[in-house]
Amino acid sequence: MKKIISSLFVLSAFALILVSCKKEENQIIIEGGTPPAFTASTAGPLLLIKDNAADPAITLSWTNPNYMFNTGVSSQDVNYVLQVDTEGSNFSSALMQESVFTNDLTTTLTHKDLNTILTRMELSSGVEHNVEMRVKTTLANGSVPLYSNSLSLKVTPYLDFVVEPPGTFANNYDDGELWAVGDAFASGWSNPLPSPYDVDQKFTRIDILHYEAVLNFNATGGYKLIQQQGVWGTQYHALAPNLALSGSFEKRDSDPQFPSPGPGLYKVEVNFQTGKYKLTPQ
Repeated sequence: MKKIISSLFVLSAFALILVSCKKEENQIIIEGGTPPAFTASTAGPLLLIKDNAADPAITLSWTNPNYMFNTGVSSQDVNYVLQVDTEGSNFSSALMQESVFTNDLTTTLTHKDLNTILTRMELSSGVEHNVEMRVKTTLANGSVPLYSNSLSLKVTPYLDFVVEPPGTFANNYDDGELWAVGDAFASGWSNPLPSPYDVDQKFTRIDILHYEAVLNFNATGGYKLIQQQGVWGTQYHALAPNLALSGSFEKRDSDPQFPSPGPGLYKVEVNFQTGKYKLTPQ
């Protein structure tokens, strides 16, 4: 009986070994790929022009990385990510921009497309900048990243913004003003603001796209940003109701409010170029 049990044990172990070997033989293994070759129709200098917003500015092309498995060339979708950053930043700055393409091997950016990328990088308009571009590739699940060669581009963006700033277009927004109004402050929702809040809650204009103020907040409540005393129709409001210290905003007579960050003094920075706001305790 012991011999029979021993034989059965040996046979079972042998069968497990065979199954294990079979699994190893059928395992699909990624063997890598080739970094894409990246080219551009021009190295610049490019002068982006608002009146030519819909016209092509630059065409970018890259090669397929030909991801390989032990079973052959991959048939999976490949994601291509165009990365744009300021020259010398090694594609690691906080303002680096990425655009995602799937299975495409070329793209043409219009004056507007490229200018929007540079605007989100907070590059000054009317000034020539040196930027770098490259393509990052991954398989559809985000694995096996490969990076192309980088290309340099000299380019001058035009004035643009994510959110229209205070003031009027006819005056090139040089007449813009901005106040904070709401029950996040002692003033409450009074609009127009009475004295002294009409001064205490007014922003300083750094330039036509950047405003800042140091404001004294209540523990709770919310607020909106207005550009004309007594008028709600041209206000700015938050896009999320619970992001007190930073977030996005838009120009629209709507909710949600910007929420109070808590009691005390905070420096409030409003960036119309990127459509972002930031609060820092003082």
